[in-house]
Amino acid sequence: QVQLVESGGGLVQAGGSLRLSCAASGGTLRWYNVAWFRQAPGKERDFVAVIRPGDDSTRYADSVKGRFTISTDNAENMVYLQMNSLKPEDTAVYYCAANWGGALRTSPDPYDYWGQGTQVTVSS
Repeated sequence: QVQLVESGGGLVQAGGSLRLSCAASGGTLRWYNVAWFRQAPGKERDFVAVIRPGDDSTRYADSVKGRFTISTDNAENMVYLQMNSLKPEDTAVYYCAANWGGALRTSPDPYDYWGQGTQVTVSS
């Protein structure tokens, strides 16, 4: 049973940066696909980025391409989301999620393991 814990959220001004971390226990992340999703109040949970740690394949939502970067540290069993040029519309709770292998999914449905989320607030 993989357990995921996010950290690194906070309050930042528009144009600023944050790095989110996702720490895993109970499993080795290099065998999973690991994604970041976000959910703003009253909205659905949206895909942000996903990585396959085994070969560093990635996919990004169009809204974050060129601003966000997903990466892994396999030795530390960690996945990161570097967020630059943040905008107020990036404000949301950010969740780390994992599923076993296969294609890089952008829907939340295939993901079996979820963290508790970390709040990101971007002020204008």
